[in-house]
Amino acid sequence: MSRATKDSRFSHRFETLQQLSRDVLAHARKQGATACDVDVSEGFGQSVTVRHGEVETIEYNRDKGIGVTIYLGQQKGSASTSDFSTAALKDTVDAALSIARFTAADPCAGLAEAELLAKDSPDLDLYHPWDLPVESAIDLARRCEAAAFAVSPLVSNSEGASVSTQEAQFVSANSLGFMGGYPSSRNYIACSVIAGEGDAMQRDDWYSTARRGDALAAPETIGDYAARRALSRMGSRKVKTCQVPVLFEAPLAAALIGSFVHAVSGGSLYRKSTFLPDSLGTRIFPEHVTIGERPHLLQGLASSAFDSDGVATRDREVVVDGMLQGYFLSVYTARKLGMQTTGNAGGSHNLIVHPGKLDFPALLKKMNRGLLVTELLGHGVNYVTGDYSRGAAGYWVENGQIQHPVEEITIAGNLRDMFMNIVAIGNDTLCRGSKQLGSILVERMQVAGR
Repeated sequence: MSRATKDSRFSHRFETLQQLSRDVLAHARKQGATACDVDVSEGFGQSVTVRHGEVETIEYNRDKGIGVTIYLGQQKGSASTSDFSTAALKDTVDAALSIARFTAADPCAGLAEAELLAKDSPDLDLYHPWDLPVESAIDLARRCEAAAFAVSPLVSNSEGASVSTQEAQFVSANSLGFMGGYPSSRNYIACSVIAGEGDAMQRDDWYSTARRGDALAAPETIGDYAARRALSRMGSRKVKTCQVPVLFEAPLAAALIGSFVHAVSGGSLYRKSTFLPDSLGTRIFPEHVTIGERPHLLQGLASSAFDSDGVATRDREVVVDGMLQGYFLSVYTARKLGMQTTGNAGGSHNLIVHPGKLDFPALLKKMNRGLLVTELLGHGVNYVTGDYSRGAAGYWVENGQIQHPVEEITIAGNLRDMFMNIVAIGNDTLCRGSKQLGSILVERMQVAGR
């Protein structure tokens, strides 16, 4: 897509965002700032929700903003505005300067070293505008929900089917000469339905998300699967308290790996609020676990040529044969730890947990007897100790086969033990965000029921 076509969809030309960045940097320098960092962004989109075939909501969003960070030596101040006028930009810079003057100096504050900044911004194919009229979006949502209701008369209610398209562009720049940015798009189709009769009601959902509208799963497929998931939960009951293997379905396995990322991120490490301190070069997972970071995947949902500090991103292996090879550090957290940034200001970029050879049915067979978890409730994770306790729902498995749905239970363990006791990672890879992986089988956890 040509630059002119891209620009025509936004309120401002990309070059305008670049010039606004230059204006902010120039005014900051004129006012005495020793360094400055600026982010200029705008975005727009639409979302529709249909419930029982009727349009429930149509939402349009359009926003813009400029964030400015000023340094006076190692004193730091930040301010932001949604007003792009010259006067507003100057006021925002002045506000950030005023804050910096009254802030204590922080020896770790400041921009990244110039040699670490991204020199260019390759096209990672992240922008695929979906020219979807609202009538067509409503039709997609209706088809999605209708497919769910068509599965069974027991699919008796709906929380709605939704279709969303979002587009954004941004420019990041700083006083060391760095300037980068790009447009991006993200779309999704989702459906949530309720199955059952009387008091025996169950709900479940499913969704698909992608940069490209034509890369989404068909709305009928999403609705059908959401309905079958809800139906399969009918007749849920508790199980007796026990210690058994637990299989985390792929969407939940991503959250488990997210707990690992949190524990080895700079903020947790320098604050000593993690159960994995000083873990670089140590074994965190069993030997069959390898995790790579691939920031430059074309159309990746977490792809970027640079992080929020402007530091160039690169491919790397985070975990090799179970051994931790690298943390997730920004410029600031790296300095707090006496280390160098890993290009992860703002988070991880396309973490890929290498799959094993087993598909989902084979994982169930390997587990033999235990709990398949498909929903987690609450936020019972203590990152200081690693203690893990979450409300859960899913299915009881015997002889490698699902026997019946389970609800109103709690699963508990310690993340350090859970990571080390990962028996297998499935090849049922799912990607909905910054992590790509299949289902994860943990050897043993405490299941509290009746």
